[in-house]
Amino acid sequence: MIKAKLQQNNISLDDKFFTNVEKYKQHLMKWNKIHNISGAKDEATMDDFIYDSVFAVSFLPKVKNILDIGSGAGFPGMILALALPDTEVTLVEPLTKRASFLQYIKATLNLKNVKVVKKRVEEMPGESFELITSRAVTDTKMLLQISKNFTTKDTMFLFYKGQRVFEEVDNTIKHKIIQTDNRHYLLIGENL
Repeated sequence: MIKAKLQQNNISLDDKFFTNVEKYKQHLMKWNKIHNISGAKDEATMDDFIYDSVFAVSFLPKVKNILDIGSGAGFPGMILALALPDTEVTLVEPLTKRASFLQYIKATLNLKNVKVVKKRVEEMPGESFELITSRAVTDTKMLLQISKNFTTKDTMFLFYKGQRVFEEVDNTIKHKIIQTDNRHYLLIGENL
């Protein structure tokens, strides 16, 4: 289902991505039964979350590194890491069971481009990232505030939002909103 949907939108990913996504889904199903890692409890919901996460590849420029704030079960950070194996992805998740799951996926799938940090992003030492992502964590203003130690003037932000995105940004922030049926992608950056 994911593959066909991606192809409809002219997004082509290699077979390794789809193989790893299937393994990821199997592990998430198992962990979810015991630890309640994610709201994605069935395959259709997982596929929707995965598609939402990876759709951004269709409009993102190539970046060297990504910081994903509040990674949860890995949406969007882990999925972007699977889709972009040449990009370093740091997943920040303060909850032990979720961080453990992310670490397990990293080890099981042998993902050299993933780093899992079990902390709140505010507790991390400063470092610069080319792209900062987040899904379902907090409002845009707060996300920009808590990520300020990780930015340069060229850093871009990609926030996965719903309908309220239009209330969260105005013309004082240089941005672009990419709308799809279920998800809106808020892209913020000086170079847009």
